[in-house]
Amino acid sequence: MIKLGDQYTPPTTVVVDSMPPVCRWILSVLNKSVGKTVSSLEAYKFSEATSSIYSWWQYQLCDVFIEAIKPYFNDSQEFEAARGASRDTLWLCLNTGLRLLHPFMPYVTEELWQRLPQPKEACRKDSIMISEYPSTVQEWENDQVENEMEIVLDAVSKLRSLRPPTDIHERRPSFVLCRNLEIAATIQCYQDQIATLASVSSLKILIEDDPSPPGCATNIVNKDLAVYLQLRGALNTEAEHEKLRKRREEVQKQHDTLSQKMNASGYREKAPQSKQDDDMKKLASLLEELEIISEAESKLDDNN
Repeated sequence: MIKLGDQYTPPTTVVVDSMPPVCRWILSVLNKSVGKTVSSLEAYKFSEATSSIYSWWQYQLCDVFIEAIKPYFNDSQEFEAARGASRDTLWLCLNTGLRLLHPFMPYVTEELWQRLPQPKEACRKDSIMISEYPSTVQEWENDQVENEMEIVLDAVSKLRSLRPPTDIHERRPSFVLCRNLEIAATIQCYQDQIATLASVSSLKILIEDDPSPPGCATNIVNKDLAVYLQLRGALNTEAEHEKLRKRREEVQKQHDTLSQKMNASGYREKAPQSKQDDDMKKLASLLEELEIISEAESKLDDNN
């Protein structure tokens, strides 16, 4: 609420399409949480309703969105538009999220909701208790940005896992290797968010022909994406080899299981062609990832 500011007045309407991607993402996942909560309450599945609300508040709003928008509030002229959109999105999230949570935490939500600023033309209810319960908003739905953020958060997780436990507060340079133009465009679009959430000093995008950065620990996100964190003297080659070995075993196991299923008697006769095509794509993807791991293993010693 401090980010909203004392003079903040929420708009009566917002244009979601003009907002930064991370704002569109949090509204889209909020929309899904609203839909899931309402349908669960209607079916008397209270545990599913609370799980949906908790997951959105903790793992999406607090862990990701609030952290990701922090750079927008550095009073930089560069982020003025993003700062305004972030405030509007934050207000929408708090207003909707508190009303969604109210039946489960009535006193805390009432207190916080009473402190929220209201649009000038709004006819404010006296209590959150008699306010309208949230319903889904079609304009908030955005599967594309959700898919993009899934890749982004996976990259962030892989980068954070490379950080040595001894220097948790030190920010180091990082690199993202993109093996096609589409994934490179996605990473570039969310470059600031990745750097912020992964707590790195810088993030450079590499393409397939670029040389591997020296002195880096590496992690494979998927067949099209790998991340590097520059450790220099702190790089433990043996530990990195062990990490890659475990990843190789995991991918190899998936490959062998899928290959065995595809070669089983009756598979080609019984499995729909669409399923066979999907399995073939998965098999090719796993083979590509095995090649990427081999590359990373061969370069590790040279780059240390």
